[in-house]
Amino acid sequence: MFGVIGLVVIFVMVFGGYMLAGGKLGIILKAMPFEMVMIGGAALGTFLLSNDLVSVKQTAKDIGKVFKGPKWKPADYRDLLCLLFELVRIARTNPVALEEHIENPSESAVFGRYPRIQHDHESVELICDTLRAASMNYDDPHQVEEVLDKRMETNQHHAMHSSHALQSVADALPALGIVAAVLGIIKTMGALDQPPEILGKMIGGALVGTFLGVFLAYGIVGPFATRVKTVTEEDNHFYLLIREVLIANLYSHAPNICIEVGRQNTPHHVRPTFSDLEEAMRALKQDAA
Repeated sequence: MFGVIGLVVIFVMVFGGYMLAGGKLGIILKAMPFEMVMIGGAALGTFLLSNDLVSVKQTAKDIGKVFKGPKWKPADYRDLLCLLFELVRIARTNPVALEEHIENPSESAVFGRYPRIQHDHESVELICDTLRAASMNYDDPHQVEEVLDKRMETNQHHAMHSSHALQSVADALPALGIVAAVLGIIKTMGALDQPPEILGKMIGGALVGTFLGVFLAYGIVGPFATRVKTVTEEDNHFYLLIREVLIANLYSHAPNICIEVGRQNTPHHVRPTFSDLEEAMRALKQDAA
């Protein structure tokens, strides 16, 4: 919603202010289709040239984050803590029973209680791989923490590619606008025998290219890149939470303590309260009994 509001504010303030100052949209609207073909087409071409097909598809998908916001909501963080609590408790009381959950999470009754998490491959793999390593006596907290950090750093690097790609386009747009403007001036120079009112419109049309390049860069694509980066960083907290809980588990803390470590390392605006989480875990204990 805020993304839509932001776009509306940008267009209203820029073009509304221009019209209030006495400007006329006619010359902009007349020149815009041709300028957009040059600027937008060149921007698309540079984007395709500098990225592979997988990155192009991922960037197109990630643009939706500008309007949808973070994938993980406060309820998901509570569910994740509950899921980890169940798995850690099973690992402590019956390690053999844990195998059916981490070897086949798609059929696991524990994972099945949290479908949003179950359908996120990275979350499931991160949990299962770490618990599997612990069951194989690869349980040195420092070594596991280092492995998790490298894995998450790699995943975050790939996840941030969309924002970097969009920012690269934003950086190129002002220069592409100048290219379009120069082409307009070249066209104008070939019509110097025309009367001043004609030349004025041609020069104005050429300057629309510069305007569009700067406007698209700093008013549209640049903010899109920033928003995608912010949302990606926000979603990464979900995976950091998994890391914190599972590392605490390797230090042999009590399951409740492991979950509390994760809860306190959750950003405040998505952090479940202690009482709400305690009530949810109490319900899980009763169901298990």
